[in-house]
Amino acid sequence: MVAKGKALAEAGNCESCHTADPKKPFAGGKRVDTPFGAIYSANLTPDRDTGIGRWSDEQFRRAMRYGEAPDGSLYYPAFPYPHFTKLVREDMFAIRAYLGTLAPVSNTPPPPALRWPLNYRPLMRLWNYAFFKPGLFEPDQNKSAEWNRGGYLVEGLAHCGACHTPKNFLGAERSKRRFTGSMVGGWFAPRLDAAARGGLKSWSVDDIAEYLLSGRNAHSHADGPMAQVVLNSTSQMSEADVRAMAVYLKGLAAGPPEPAVAAPAPEQMANGEKLYKRSCVACHELDGSGAPRIYPPLPGNANLQSANPASAIRIVLDGAETITTPRAPNTGSMPPYSKWPDQDVADVVTYIRNAWGNAAPAATAEEVAKLRR
Repeated sequence: MVAKGKALAEAGNCESCHTADPKKPFAGGKRVDTPFGAIYSANLTPDRDTGIGRWSDEQFRRAMRYGEAPDGSLYYPAFPYPHFTKLVREDMFAIRAYLGTLAPVSNTPPPPALRWPLNYRPLMRLWNYAFFKPGLFEPDQNKSAEWNRGGYLVEGLAHCGACHTPKNFLGAERSKRRFTGSMVGGWFAPRLDAAARGGLKSWSVDDIAEYLLSGRNAHSHADGPMAQVVLNSTSQMSEADVRAMAVYLKGLAAGPPEPAVAAPAPEQMANGEKLYKRSCVACHELDGSGAPRIYPPLPGNANLQSANPASAIRIVLDGAETITTPRAPNTGSMPPYSKWPDQDVADVVTYIRNAWGNAAPAATAEEVAKLRR
């Protein structure tokens, strides 16, 4: 049961969010920024005073199922209980059994630092009434057991929609735009539906599974927040579970259509091409083909063709370091170009998003300046 709970905790990426100090795993206190201010993750170790050591099984279940603390107050949905509610009891208690084996750490996280009126926690009852639907994942009897297992993980414990589904002005997921991409910490989590340019239409089940297990495939590399998800979660999961997730994701229908793209200004494309030929061709080649699984190819790249250019801009500004996993131990890196003027960054990003048959909205100097800040 403990081994099962450990595997489930890895699938939920619990350690990443609940670890501020690597020497104190699961002790909480990690800052999570939201559009409404910051919250700090809870201590999940079995410490009896500052962790969950005194919790009953029922209190743990209510936290997972309903986002309810032992004192009856409600958690904020940065703790993804709107997804964890889909877990069956046995899996919840397996996770609890695993957490009970951890070394207890005394650590009291800081209180939330949210703007008024959201710092008034009782308002969460209204939020839950409007946006939260508790209940288990409902299998589709017309689908395979593998598809249903993948759905249980994607929709529940792995809480993929928490990053990849856009939010409304109150921070609730927009159900009619499921998996159509969203901003996360200055990055754009791309579409996971079957959209042709910015989604997974061109990826096979094997491509998706390889990406989740190794952090790279013939189409793309994981970077930003997704790199940490791969390192701490999906690369640790069983191949069977990851493949089930891939089967489910590949089966998602295309949501709302991608925006029509106007051709970028010729002068922007010309300057972007000049910058690309001067600084990028050594790794990515003149035709953008790169070296798959070392330097990601650019033509047809779904992440590049997202409606929002934030991730491409961040990679140009910050550079990139390919994560290494047991299945992909070789490294690759890209230097940062943060010294370039905002307009040059926008131009080269616009060029790679619209060369070689790609099509995506032009990036602007204002967008670069905002992300640079």
